[in-house]
Amino acid sequence: MSKRVEARVQEFIQKMNRRQVVGSFNVARATADLMRFIISNSKVANAQELIDKIKAYVRRLQQSCQPNEFAVMNISRRIMAIIREETKKKVYSTRETEGPQGPALYKLLESEDSSSYLTVPVDIHSLKGEIMASITELIDEISGLYNSISSQATEHIHANEIVMVYGKSTTVKSFLVAAAARRKFEVVVAEAAPWYTGQEMAVELARAGVSTTLISDSAVFAMMARVNKVIVGTHAVLANGGLVAQAGLHAMAIAAQANSVPFVVCTGLYKLSPVYPNNRDALCGLESPASIVPPSLNCPNVDVFNPTFDYIPPELVSLFITNAGGHNPSYIYRLLAEYYSQEDESY
Repeated sequence: MSKRVEARVQEFIQKMNRRQVVGSFNVARATADLMRFIISNSKVANAQELIDKIKAYVRRLQQSCQPNEFAVMNISRRIMAIIREETKKKVYSTRETEGPQGPALYKLLESEDSSSYLTVPVDIHSLKGEIMASITELIDEISGLYNSISSQATEHIHANEIVMVYGKSTTVKSFLVAAAARRKFEVVVAEAAPWYTGQEMAVELARAGVSTTLISDSAVFAMMARVNKVIVGTHAVLANGGLVAQAGLHAMAIAAQANSVPFVVCTGLYKLSPVYPNNRDALCGLESPASIVPPSLNCPNVDVFNPTFDYIPPELVSLFITNAGGHNPSYIYRLLAEYYSQEDESY
């Protein structure tokens, strides 16, 4: 194991556990940078050895980082899929240029379930260069997702509509600000207790020239009848089309369904996770109760639960707006098949 790689991995784990890197966007970029560093500094003979080495590091990250940091696993899976894709291209290229060896290499690729092509001798330095270029494209895609999603804003927000949002989401904020440049509409922001990130969101929207109203979480159901659509962000999108999102959003989704209000989710493709909600309690996680009950209040006989996330089932979601366009929840399975490789769904 390279000392440089080991030091970089340990630094990444420490930053994650100390919450020095927060938010799915920042975690995704940091993970992609880490994987690029591991690949560039790994001595391997073929693609299979490279994937095995990455999987070993990913298992370590999975055990050491916060359990609900889906972006770490998602980006790692995506990069392993990139390695498989680039290796296939390389093997096909070898087949075309080497003539007599072509049919043998072609047979290795005839079976979709075969991984034999990963051990085919190729120019590993050239292959790693192509993989690194694809990872750079992935990082650029992640960096530009706010613009990609915001460019679709006027297709979904129309003049004089009332839009409800929950808490603070950078993706949703950029989406609304982009729409406000060409449309006049109102935004109702739920404050999202106990962190009250909605207050900051309301201030930032108002400064951007968006007509904004801040409400308490308890007023969501009462206000929903006046709303044209709900637009929210999410922490992760699961394999069944369900969401792992900020705690409190499930109640808003139920209120939207009760009033036949579309529930729209803005998210980058890197948040797609091939995980099913088999253990919903584990998905939600818990934060310190200090944000609900201050330490100065002595209440030893009171149990305080402060969940980090809610699970929102796919039947409550109307539409996903991604950096690759709009999709129904039923189409998530297809996006997962395009974005990841089945061989990398588990470690």
